[in-house]
Amino acid sequence: MGFLPFICCGHWAAEDKSARDEEFSEVKNVRRFSLAEIKRATEDFSARNKIGEGGFGPVYLGKLKDGREVAVKVLSPESSQGWREFMAELATLAGIRHENLVQILGFCSEKDHRILVYNYLRNGSLAQTLLGGGHSMLEFDWKTRVRIGVGVARGIAFLHEGVKPRIVHRDIKASNILLDDDLNPKISDFGLAKLLPSNSSHVSTRVAGTIGYLAPEYAIRGQLTRKADVYSFGVLLLEIVGGRCNNNTRLPHGDQFLLSRAWDMYEKGELLGMVDCELEGKVDEKEAIKFLKVALLCTQDNPGLRPAMPIVVKMLMGERCVDDEEITRPGILSEFMDFKKNSTNMHKHSNSSAGTLSSPMSHPSSAMTCSNPSLTFTAIIDRWC
Repeated sequence: MGFLPFICCGHWAAEDKSARDEEFSEVKNVRRFSLAEIKRATEDFSARNKIGEGGFGPVYLGKLKDGREVAVKVLSPESSQGWREFMAELATLAGIRHENLVQILGFCSEKDHRILVYNYLRNGSLAQTLLGGGHSMLEFDWKTRVRIGVGVARGIAFLHEGVKPRIVHRDIKASNILLDDDLNPKISDFGLAKLLPSNSSHVSTRVAGTIGYLAPEYAIRGQLTRKADVYSFGVLLLEIVGGRCNNNTRLPHGDQFLLSRAWDMYEKGELLGMVDCELEGKVDEKEAIKFLKVALLCTQDNPGLRPAMPIVVKMLMGERCVDDEEITRPGILSEFMDFKKNSTNMHKHSNSSAGTLSSPMSHPSSAMTCSNPSLTFTAIIDRWC
């Protein structure tokens, strides 16, 4: 499940315990759990209680003494981050409160264990429910989808503008949107985000995200700004309205990529055809078209043309008009990759015809692994630009 993992831990065995306790005392609003409490809650990390696995470690369902169910994230020990850095990150995360963000309850730092504890949301994620291929008993009528879309937008806007330093999530996607008992959305995994310095317009960094949601400028050049989150939200909004994943290879080629299809339908003046047929016409058509246009505004190829998230919230709520003239062609990473694949094939053919060795660029697989939707792009991809 998409329960919120946190910034990785480090090896703290050599650190002074008293200094560590002093650092812990500075973290407000969260409880410090003992390892014994965590083991008791998860039945000693029983396999039957495992509910998820992320890049930073497994997640277990736990039950506290008072009966509360919690999500227990066991962090991977394979990190060089020191405990002081970890505590600084934890203090920042613990101070963040918003109705559309997953709330941290506590942590455990004992021996070699670094563990974070969160509220457990039994309705799972949008990826499992709305986009799960009919395997969920939950009903997503139009009003519910509107509430989810607006809620996620508000949560991202808060990360971008409501905290200092500003936080760029970097991995907005359906599996990171959890649902409470009333199907209100809660964004998870924002603890993985890098804190954006207030004096920086962008941060060039190693790309961490999910194919289909990645903004082209981030995937290709590693250029991280808040507008990368805006792009990812636009793709997610298309999924919420359409009730399908952004990429489905079982569909005809022209329909496989949701963003490409949305742009085609927009150009034809047939955007309403993007609405999930499961809604059976029970939808506010004017509002649905507005949501789809906002999604296209968010996914424009030029990051500078994408609206800031507070503006997105206003447009979704009808407090600001959506101007068709502001919508330009989206940045579609799949098209870029197809172009590069064709160019690479031509380059390989040219080299083989000339009897020369193929260049490193003849092997795009060295830069990315498309079989895994969560990937890291290496520096090789920078040579493609």
